Amino acid sequence: MENKYIYRRLWGYVRPYYSRLFWAMLFMIGVALFTTSSMWILKYVIDRIFIEKNTQMLLWISLALPVIFLLKGICSYGQGYLMSYIGQKVVVDMRNQLYEHYQKLSLDFFENKRTGSIVSRITNDVGIIQNAISGGLVSLVKDGFTILGLIGLMFYLNWKFALCTLGVSPFVIFLIVRFGKKLRKVSTESQAKMADIYSLLLETITGIKIVKAFCTQVKEIDRFKKENQSYFSIIMRSMRVIALSPPLMEFIGVLGSTIIVWYGGLEVIKGVWTAGAFFSFVGAALSSYTPIKSFSQTNAVLQQTVAASERIFKVLDTPPSVVQAERAQELPLFKNEITFEKVNFSYNTEPVLVDINLKVKAGEIIAIVGPSGSGKTTMVNLIPRFYDPISGRIIIDGLELREVTLSSLRGQIGIVTQETILFSDTVRNNIAYGNAQAKEEEIIKAAKAANAHNFIQAMEKGYDTLIRDRGVNLSGGERQRLAMARAILRDPRILILDEATSALDSESEHLVQEALDMLMIRRTTFIIAHRLSTVRKADKIVVLEKGRIIDIGKHQELLGRCGLYKKLHEIQFRE
Repeated sequence: MENKYIYRRLWGYVRPYYSRLFWAMLFMIGVALFTTSSMWILKYVIDRIFIEKNTQMLLWISLALPVIFLLKGICSYGQGYLMSYIGQKVVVDMRNQLYEHYQKLSLDFFENKRTGSIVSRITNDVGIIQNAISGGLVSLVKDGFTILGLIGLMFYLNWKFALCTLGVSPFVIFLIVRFGKKLRKVSTESQAKMADIYSLLLETITGIKIVKAFCTQVKEIDRFKKENQSYFSIIMRSMRVIALSPPLMEFIGVLGSTIIVWYGGLEVIKGVWTAGAFFSFVGAALSSYTPIKSFSQTNAVLQQTVAASERIFKVLDTPPSVVQAERAQELPLFKNEITFEKVNFSYNTEPVLVDINLKVKAGEIIAIVGPSGSGKTTMVNLIPRFYDPISGRIIIDGLELREVTLSSLRGQIGIVTQETILFSDTVRNNIAYGNAQAKEEEIIKAAKAANAHNFIQAMEKGYDTLIRDRGVNLSGGERQRLAMARAILRDPRILILDEATSALDSESEHLVQEALDMLMIRRTTFIIAHRLSTVRKADKIVVLEKGRIIDIGKHQELLGRCGLYKKLHEIQFRE
C-alpha cells in the first residue's frame, strides 16, 4: 500500500474528533509561538537591559517571562491531553472495527492464520498507531509550527543569515527520507516477528499440560529464547537507525551554526548587528535543531505506524468467503427435508467432498462414518454455511442455503463438538449463551435434561459459579453436559453432533449419552461418532471414503454389504 493511501485511511479514524484536533492544534501553535517569543525576548534582554541598562525594560521582561512560560505550559497541557484523548479513541474505534470484522470473517480465515498473528493485530499493531497519534502527530505538528516560528524570527532578524542557515535543510531531508525507508522495512519485520511470539505464547500456555506431560519445558524455553533473540536482533537494527539519526542531524546543524557564529560574530564586531539581535538569531537557530532532531524520531514512529496500519488494513480488506445475499430471505422453521445436490468442496485445490448427493427427512438421525480425513466434519460444516460448496447446492425445504439469511439458518441449528467451548462467565450465562432472554426455569430445565443440574447444584455458588478460563475447574463430562444444556435451551430443529462423546470416560459417557438421547428427540440429527450405540439408532448411516459417499443404509444392512463399514465396525465400533 502507498503511504498516501494509508495516511488517508488513518485520517478517517481521526476525522470524527476534528473539533478536539482543532483545539489541540491551536494549543500546539501556542506552544510554538511562546517558544519563538522567548527567543525574540532574548534580543531585548541583551540590547536594552545588559547594554542600554534600561530598568523599565527589565521590569516588563521580568513580568512577561513568567506569563509566557505559564501560557506555554497551559498550551502544552491542552495539546497533550487532547491528543491523548484522540489517540485513545482512535484505538477504541479501530479495535472495535477489527473485532467486528473478525466476527464477520469466515472460518477459513482463522484456519489459515495463526492465533498469535490475529491477536497481534488487535493488540500490538493498534497500540503502535495509538503511540503515533498521541506522540508522533503531536511532535509533527508542534515541532513543525515551532520550526516555522523560529525560521520566521531568523528572517526577521537577518534574512541573509537565515538563508545560509537553511542551506543544510536538503541534507536533513535526505537523511529523514533515507532512514524512513529503512525503518519501515525493519518495522514490518519486527511486527511480524512479534506475531510469531504471540502465537508461540498462546500455543504453549494453552497446551501447558502437554508440555509438562512430555517434559518439553526446556525445548519450549529454547524455542521462545530463539524467537525472542530474533525479535531483539530486528529491533536493534531499527535502534541503530533511530539512534544514529539525531546525532547526525545535530552534527549537520552544529556545522551550520558554527559558520553563523563565526561570520555573525565578525558582523557584530563591525557593528552591522547588535549583540542582542545576534544572540537572538543564534538562539533561534540552535533551538530549531531540537525539533528537527525530534522529526527523525517522529519519522521512526510514523514508519512503524505505516507498517502496522498496512497489516491492519489487510485484515479489514479481507472479505468473508461466506457472504449473505443482499435479498436473502428468512428461512421458515424447518419441517420437511434437507437435500445435498451434487455437492463438491475443496480446500485450496485439494478435493475434500466429491459429488455428494443425500436426502434427509425431518426428524431423521443420520450417522456419518468413514476413515479420518474422509470429509465427515466438512460435510456437516456446510449445513450452517461455515463454508460454501465449490459447486452443487444444499437445500432446506426448497430454499437453497445461499438464498436465506445466516441468522435464520444458524438459529435453527445446534452444534455439540468433542472440543467443548465454554466462556469465562457464570454457569447460568454459559447455558444461556445465544439465548439471553431465557428464564431461570428454562435454564434449570435444560440443565436437568442434560444431566447437569445435580453437579451444578453441588458447586459453591450453583448456577452463579464462575467458570474459569477454558473450563479448567470442570471435568470433561461436566463441560460436555453444559454444552448439551446450551444446545437444549436453544431448542434447535437441526442438531449436529461431532464426536460429542469420544473423549469421555464410561461414567461421563453414560450421562452425556442420556442427555444426547433427550436432545435428539424430534430433531433432525447429524452424528459423527465412534460409539456403536449411537450409530445403531441412526435411521441412515452414510459411509464416506476419500470425500465420496460409497454407501447409505442401516447398521445391519451395511455390515452385510459394505466392506469399509464392516472394517470400521471391527476396528472402531467394537464394544
